[in-house]
Amino acid sequence: MIINRLSFEGYRNLSNGEIFPCENVNVIYGKNAQGKTNLLEALWLFSGNRSFRGAKDSEFIGFDKNKASIYIDFFSEDRMQNAEIVYQKGKKEVKLNGVKQSSVNKLLGKLCIVVFSPEHLSLVKRGPSERRKFIDSAVCQIRPNFSDTLSEYNRLLVQRNALLKDLPYHSDLLDTMEIWEERLAVYGAAVIRMRINYVQQLNTFSKRYHSGISDGREELNISYQCEFPEEIFSDREKLIGSYIKKLRETRKDDIKDGSTSIGPHRDDLFLEINGESLRSFGSQGQQRSSVLSMKIAEAELIKQATEQEPIVLLDDVLSELDSRRQEFLLNKISDRQVFISCCERASADRLEGGKLFYVEKGEVMPV
Repeated sequence: MIINRLSFEGYRNLSNGEIFPCENVNVIYGKNAQGKTNLLEALWLFSGNRSFRGAKDSEFIGFDKNKASIYIDFFSEDRMQNAEIVYQKGKKEVKLNGVKQSSVNKLLGKLCIVVFSPEHLSLVKRGPSERRKFIDSAVCQIRPNFSDTLSEYNRLLVQRNALLKDLPYHSDLLDTMEIWEERLAVYGAAVIRMRINYVQQLNTFSKRYHSGISDGREELNISYQCEFPEEIFSDREKLIGSYIKKLRETRKDDIKDGSTSIGPHRDDLFLEINGESLRSFGSQGQQRSSVLSMKIAEAELIKQATEQEPIVLLDDVLSELDSRRQEFLLNKISDRQVFISCCERASADRLEGGKLFYVEKGEVMPV
């Protein structure tokens, strides 16, 4: 997958214009608040997802502008294509190859993009829900049916929790609990198995990339943490049976608490560097490069699943990385199209080949 051209008009603070990126590494540099992240965000929106900054559609329209439009020419699915998104107050219009689409979701899968931004450091710094969200989003990209499985699990979980709250007042409902628990175990086991399969692959590639970034001095390890022993993960029936048993063992306490205490909604990822907890003992640079390794590994897994190389966006990626780690990122992942933003020209000058863009006051200029 390759973006050949991006044009923008009325988009955030960017001056109307266009860029023609190269097929490998594109570095976008300039001082803070000049528009670098806005440029990456415009690219990301063509993945069919919401802004990675959590922005509303109305925020894409520049100050004193009536609308914002972004347009790309791109190569995907063995042919040249184009897409356009126009934002106006209260509405937006999406076109793919000149044909109007019902929503931006219709772009999903047309252009696979992986993004890293400073907000993704929450994978390390925040609680388990952030890491579960990361796994689930990543699995959905390569296993579309996972979304339905996860939705059904969450529906059944809500139902069991409602029963747990009602049981102290309606003991006759206890007869229905086993039926809900059996169904919850089936879908919960499916979620766990798909997550674990993904995490095992993610760990293999993340470990490889992190070794390269750290020049072989650090070993990253990612493991999935849940209530069930690792040896039964591969056996669906054993996992379901163990799951049902656990639900029944914890039922008494769950009734007191009014919530389900075990299952994939409570699971987590554990990240280690050289055998030590990354969250507790990792430096800022180690945390940043570990998440970067996971993001690049995510791109590799998308490639394996779709047989197409996804585009990688790395926002403010070079800060807090030493020169050796910067050089690896700039020059060792050029087998795909990459867009990297940074503040310092000195960092950009480490690029061997590729293309540079300078951003100042919203104007994007090739160097």
